Amino acid sequence: MIYINFEDIRLSALGMGAMRLPVINGDDAVIDEKATEEMVEYAMSHGINYYDTAWGYHSGNSETVMGKILSKYDRGSFYLASKFPGYDLSNMGKVKEIFEKQLQKCRVEYFDFYLFHNVCEMNIDAYLDEKYGIYDYLMEQKRNGRIKHLGFSAHGSREVMKKFLDKYGSDMEFCQIQLNYLDWEFQDAKGKVELLRENNIPVWVMEPVRGGRLANLTEEQSAKLQALRPDEKTVAWAFRFLQTIPDVTVILSGMSDLNQLKDNIATFEEDKPLGDEELKALKEVADDMRKGIVLPCTACRYCTTHCPKGLDIPSLLSLYNEHHFSGGGFIAPMALMAYADDKKPTACIGCRSCEAVCPQQIKISEAMADFCRMLG
Repeated sequence: MIYINFEDIRLSALGMGAMRLPVINGDDAVIDEKATEEMVEYAMSHGINYYDTAWGYHSGNSETVMGKILSKYDRGSFYLASKFPGYDLSNMGKVKEIFEKQLQKCRVEYFDFYLFHNVCEMNIDAYLDEKYGIYDYLMEQKRNGRIKHLGFSAHGSREVMKKFLDKYGSDMEFCQIQLNYLDWEFQDAKGKVELLRENNIPVWVMEPVRGGRLANLTEEQSAKLQALRPDEKTVAWAFRFLQTIPDVTVILSGMSDLNQLKDNIATFEEDKPLGDEELKALKEVADDMRKGIVLPCTACRYCTTHCPKGLDIPSLLSLYNEHHFSGGGFIAPMALMAYADDKKPTACIGCRSCEAVCPQQIKISEAMADFCRMLG
């Protein structure tokens, strides 16, 4: 196992995420404890020392199951991370109640790592609102030794992350973002890494294989990569890409079975960053994956000057691209919660004024209608 130094400790470069644990009969709320325990035993015996859970994972059962399993191991043999669930605005006034309950569920007296969960467009104002006392309470717990390292995770834009960092950045020790070779440009992960670098904040990675999407390439895409590294598995390329980024400390993988865990641990026996030719090939694969699905909006904003409803069309198209490519998911609906009703896709009247001036000849009105259909 590769280890990375973080402050005064050594963390396994591969961390075990507890959002996609094995379940029974396809029910996400019913974790297969026996299979999970077997996975944790293998992970511990093969060098993984970082475990990541959260309040809402597996309908609230992830913390309980991980706490039960990890309680069988010496507390000094692993590092445990959990998060304050600010993805639900109704939780904002409950930081003390939730934190105390999390310690009980996880059967620990402290968290090694604790995060403001999912900083995004929908909750940024609430996270920055001092009336909720979230920051003050978590900093108090850090002073009391109940939080060893404080950070945040983010699915929001670079601009949202900057707002958070402008207020709390001096006290953030790490940041967890969605980072993989597809999202390097697709979700501007590159810009987010650069922002964190400017603030001297190391990167924790979530969704390294895009929910498994990067493990299932077409034959042509796989062949392009195999020609350069014949013995490298397709999924390993996603991890090698991350090993190429010096800012990355921990790479979290939400593994659902023992075989996935074994494969990933085998990959992390070596540090094999990619060279220029390999990075070029990977970019070509990413571009090919988006081709024919993603609308080629360049954010020139000609459209916005002609929209009678004043919609931020480039931003909406960006969210549409994400939602379309992912086949759904929570990112776009979550971001749209921050939009006023008269600025959402439903406000489009289909007048096509925007299309008349679009250099890319995008059928924007059809995209907005399709977006509404996908969102229900």
